[in-house]
Amino acid sequence: MHFVDPSREVLAETLIAAGPHSPTLCDGWQTKELAAHLYLRGHRPSVGIGALIKPLSVVSEKATRTLAAKSASTPAYEALVNDFRKGHPFYSPMRVRSIDTSTNLIEYFVHTEDVRRATSRWAPRALDEEYSNALWDELIKRAAILYRGVDLGIVLVRPDGPRHVAKRAPVSVAIVGEPGELLMHAHGRTRHALVTFEGQPDAVALLESAEVGL
Repeated sequence: MHFVDPSREVLAETLIAAGPHSPTLCDGWQTKELAAHLYLRGHRPSVGIGALIKPLSVVSEKATRTLAAKSASTPAYEALVNDFRKGHPFYSPMRVRSIDTSTNLIEYFVHTEDVRRATSRWAPRALDEEYSNALWDELIKRAAILYRGVDLGIVLVRPDGPRHVAKRAPVSVAIVGEPGELLMHAHGRTRHALVTFEGQPDAVALLESAEVGL
């Protein structure tokens, strides 16, 4: 099943409900900046890629903040979110389903939670089993990259049994949680991920202080 389209819809609804000036877990961004990022990422791929490449990050951030400023009113913000909701333009490589999944499935889940979990009261969503499995499949493809800055072995463990060795080292820590929670941790939302750790206390402490994610 293709989960990207419903994930985009949930993200758009979450953004609309929050309004343009709500906090997010993205450092320095309110929801209007996040909406601008999502729109530009789909319609101006060079800007989206720039967010991940340091020499281009200044240009990407400027474009994001410029569009966000234009979208500060509720009508303009909702129009921006609805443009994002419509999906990719005809020229986008993300119209290819496999590319769409690998590029956006995790992105949309994490950013939905970036809005939901930025408030003082939140609860994890009950996710469909197939959706959780799809998130897990994408996570294990990139886990080694996401934990590359951690000087430990990392084992990702689901409560229902599956486990994945993300990184090997003489000393390891197991991170235990549902796929969505493991995703949040792996993408640097470590204080907002409902996970537990199994390992030596000093190793766990090292993981808790490490820089995780892209």
